[in-house]
Amino acid sequence: MAHPLQCKAPPAGSCTAGAVVVTPHFGSTGDGSVRKQGACSQYIAEHSCAAIHVDSPPTTPTLTTSYAHGTTNTSLVHTTVGETLLRTVERWPDREAMAFLEGGVRKTFAEFQQDVDRAAAGLLALGLTKGDRLGMWGPNTYEWVLFQFATAKAGIILVSVNPAYQLQEAEYALRKVGCKAIVCPAQFKTQKYCDMLRRLCPEIETSSPGDIRSARLPDLRSVIVLDSREPGMLHFDDVMQAGSSQHVQQLQDLQKKISFDDPINIQFTSGTTGAPKGATLSHFNIVNNAYTVGKRVGYTWRPHTRICLPVPLYHCFGSVGGGMCMAVHGVSLVFPTAGYDGRASIAALESERCTFIYGTPTMYVDMINQPDLAKYDLSSVEAGIMAGSPCPPEVVKQVISLMGIKHITVSTS
Repeated sequence: MAHPLQCKAPPAGSCTAGAVVVTPHFGSTGDGSVRKQGACSQYIAEHSCAAIHVDSPPTTPTLTTSYAHGTTNTSLVHTTVGETLLRTVERWPDREAMAFLEGGVRKTFAEFQQDVDRAAAGLLALGLTKGDRLGMWGPNTYEWVLFQFATAKAGIILVSVNPAYQLQEAEYALRKVGCKAIVCPAQFKTQKYCDMLRRLCPEIETSSPGDIRSARLPDLRSVIVLDSREPGMLHFDDVMQAGSSQHVQQLQDLQKKISFDDPINIQFTSGTTGAPKGATLSHFNIVNNAYTVGKRVGYTWRPHTRICLPVPLYHCFGSVGGGMCMAVHGVSLVFPTAGYDGRASIAALESERCTFIYGTPTMYVDMINQPDLAKYDLSSVEAGIMAGSPCPPEVVKQVISLMGIKHITVSTS
């Protein structure tokens, strides 16, 4: 009696040359083989197996997109950075989104959205297009966060450039990713950004702004300076005023073409084991990173969180844990200074009634060792995150006892 899962033999002569004969493991031959037969009718009749007719060899599927996750009751977010910000703006338009105390800048979510749209339209007016790279090179300023969201709205990939990079490091990073535009202050502390760019690209001095042609940085076309006017470079105000109604419409049309799977940010490793390596992140990556961080530390249930953010924006701790958490969860960000200052950070906790604080272990060590720490009222601070490098247990305990912050989340990834 034939096996119940075996096929009956087809009529003689029905099998064409090139047919593939498949013999199952439990069939009469028991060898599980695949045989190619010419005149195969007799073979099939004898072995009671199936014949598969193919017109061409099988093709190997190419994997382009993959999502894999374990069992969970938490769905991930499938929105772009622009869509994420807009949802929060619609929910809390008049809530303060951020305060830059050193620069004297305060923006509500509605005001910030208006600036983002103007900046994004301005970037399109400069000739930047979806997929181009824009390097952000500088300390924690309002413009850093503004361009983070303006580039995302325009489909431009933001390249987070370490503000401490010197000439050779900057050249390597900018060439590696092919930056078409760079945004920077002329100078911050000892870092003279425009001077370094002029040394890299002496052609800037004689170029028309927005039309740089450089041998060492062949992709570079525009340098946008935040605080002064420099020969051959654009000023921040030029970008904010460049977008016409045509570019506003172009920006609106572009929203239909931007996917949450598109690359939107390139962050570099520290380079401690070689040259820095660029990691390309999508909208999906950074939106869900911020979403899950917020769920972990309670932004989804804490009433109006105000975060003191002294960590650098060029690092994911600042730009994603800070900037993106603002857009995803509607938290308010307080930036004490452009560069880290322990005393100013503690003062900001008190004056802004911050409820949360971010910092690296060394920043917390500096803050708990401020000689006048005890005079500050830090009673509003409920919790914080310590991350960026290994966190010694002794430091965590001192932060809890000396600063009165009862809930510290430690991350060493």
